[in-house]
Amino acid sequence: VQLQASGGGLVQAGASLRLACAASGRSFRYYSAAWFRQAPGKQRELVAAINTGGSTNYADSVRGRFTISRDNPKNTMYLQMNSLTPEDTAVYYCASPSGNPIVSALPQLATYDYWGQGTQVTVSS
Repeated sequence: VQLQASGGGLVQAGASLRLACAASGRSFRYYSAAWFRQAPGKQRELVAAINTGGSTNYADSVRGRFTISRDNPKNTMYLQMNSLTPEDTAVYYCASPSGNPIVSALPQLATYDYWGQGTQVTVSS
């Protein structure tokens, strides 16, 4: 299983970015997936998760600004990020578990077995 994240960049506060995570070796149709981020000196944290039924879970800090989605035919997951702030600056990782965990487990780092390489998002003020 390989996950390839892309779409990061340097933007100004208030701008938008769309991250993409392309999967090979598995189908997002049948497995949950999530975006995490890690800022310098901080722990990796959940940004958003989506399960096989399409239910979503967002961190409080991004709810209403970010949207997680997936395109099953393209086997790609997306994170649409709007109204970006400098506090969103981090390396963003996509991840997927080997099984199908319960919804309450989706925010937990240990739930995920497969990780993409990360894409840097930098938001300037």
